[in-house]
Amino acid sequence: MTSNKKPYKSKINKIRSFALMLIFAGFIIMYGAIIFKEHLWLVIIFMTLGILCIIGSTVVYAWIGFLSTQAVMVECPSCHKHTKMLGRVDMCMFCSEPLTIDKSLEGKEFDQDYNNKSKHGHKPEL
Repeated sequence: MTSNKKPYKSKINKIRSFALMLIFAGFIIMYGAIIFKEHLWLVIIFMTLGILCIIGSTVVYAWIGFLSTQAVMVECPSCHKHTKMLGRVDMCMFCSEPLTIDKSLEGKEFDQDYNNKSKHGHKPEL
């Protein structure tokens, strides 16, 4: 029996993958300028969009680097490697084991919505 759910990934790895995708998209868009080299204004548009994608990826990498320094380091109970967690629940970066730092969520089925306290009736802590 196959599941229709997407496999979960670590939040840090998801954001890094998005930034990498922006870099490749930027290069592909800039290569698209070669097709329109007879029309200078199209070349400028394609090159500008490509550069903006690459600058955007740089901003995303800097942002996730900042978040990564503030992430909680935990030891995965399955693979015994140290991994970084963002939020109350996350996945191990190495073996995709569900992890939580919230004792009330231990033993429950993994759901990334647990990071949104308002969806589960938790009041924000002050």
